[in-house]
Amino acid sequence: MKEEDLLHAETFRDRVSSVSETGRRNWIYALKPSGKWTNYRKYLAWLYLAVFFIMPFIKVNGMPFMMINLPEGKFILFSKIFWPQDFFIFAIGMITFIIFIVLFTVIYGRLFCGWTCPQTVFMEFVFRPIEWLVEGSPSQQKKLNAGEWNSGKIIRKTIKHGLYLLISFVIAHTFLAYILGIDELVKIIREPLADHVGLLSGLVIFTLLFYAVFAFVRDIVCTTICPYGRLQSVMFDKDTMQIAYDYKRGEPRGKFKKNVVRTEGDCVSCLKCVQVCPTGIDIRDGVQMECVGCTACIDACDEVMDALHFERGLIRYASENEISTGKPARFNTRMKAYTGLLGVLLVAMVFLVATRKTVDTYISRVKGQLYQEVEGGKISNLFDAKIINKTREEIPLTLKLEGMDGTIKLVGNQQITLKKEAISEVTFFLEIPKDQIKKRSSTLRIGVYQGDEKIQTVKTKFLGPFK
Repeated sequence: MKEEDLLHAETFRDRVSSVSETGRRNWIYALKPSGKWTNYRKYLAWLYLAVFFIMPFIKVNGMPFMMINLPEGKFILFSKIFWPQDFFIFAIGMITFIIFIVLFTVIYGRLFCGWTCPQTVFMEFVFRPIEWLVEGSPSQQKKLNAGEWNSGKIIRKTIKHGLYLLISFVIAHTFLAYILGIDELVKIIREPLADHVGLLSGLVIFTLLFYAVFAFVRDIVCTTICPYGRLQSVMFDKDTMQIAYDYKRGEPRGKFKKNVVRTEGDCVSCLKCVQVCPTGIDIRDGVQMECVGCTACIDACDEVMDALHFERGLIRYASENEISTGKPARFNTRMKAYTGLLGVLLVAMVFLVATRKTVDTYISRVKGQLYQEVEGGKISNLFDAKIINKTREEIPLTLKLEGMDGTIKLVGNQQITLKKEAISEVTFFLEIPKDQIKKRSSTLRIGVYQGDEKIQTVKTKFLGPFK
């Protein structure tokens, strides 16, 4: 069979692109892409990498701009401290993020994978360029891997994997800076290693994990491990914008011959789109799970079209309906619904973050304690207050009973001073004139004041005698 006939013979695949017909690993040797879309992705990747590595050093009012301290359950976003009590905000934020990803997948396919996924950014713009620099072009890499272990091969492999380990070590430290904060990380680095054996072990494990992913696992993360690609079938429809091959213009395929009138389509079966693909697929076979939307095939195809003086766009961003009917993509009902839902969730997120309290107070009666009758014809209950200070400053507070007469008497303290970034416990007696207690259990409101400013009102129960 001719080469073009072989290309058309496969009507379906029962394996992913990273597995050969014999079931062995199909190592991808991707050509270095170049072109408009690759440049756009490169600029964005540099921006993402700069933000990732610089953000731990950014502070606002002495606080990190972002920190996710899982051991202490403390999170700092945009220099605002969030505690476990604010977890509902994170829950809504996670739902918003999922809806955001679904919306963009419905409209633009795997735009996230090709343009913002950390796996793609690090692999295509950090680790793979190092491989091209040290081991040469894909054909040179393939020849090197198949060759004997001589001094040249040992030197090249040592340099490449040494750089991979070094970068992985830096990435692991950067993630640790997001967890502990850059100041704490610098302090730990300066201290003896024997004092932080557990932490060092974790760093080594994560370093080796990152190294293994980018040195060996690579495209298998996208084609097999990550579930996102497998969810495409339930999120794509014929109006989804995706990287697509214009089969109406490209078929039937045929070799280009100079000074010969073409009777075939514009596709000349150069296979450049396959050679630059980081997951090794042929985009001409249609939408595939392994496609990460990286645009490398668009640039490769446009380069060939320019050389042959054909119109660009044989491979481009387009929907199935756009290619089959020639009509432009439309914003359908499902897209509008997702957009509306996303808008509501974003508004809710902004409202929750803007109205989030810097001090949270929880007041309850001490369990096992009944009311007491005290001098002056008053009923007394013993209360326990847990007050969370989410700021980095000590705050003096005052508790005041609202809506009725009563006296709050602190136990063991003359005043309440909240420690910074801590939970303070306060015990107090609340005395109310007996004639104001009308039933066995009454709902009271206690105001929490910082100076003359009321920052919160807390409801609690007051126990009185049977009537």
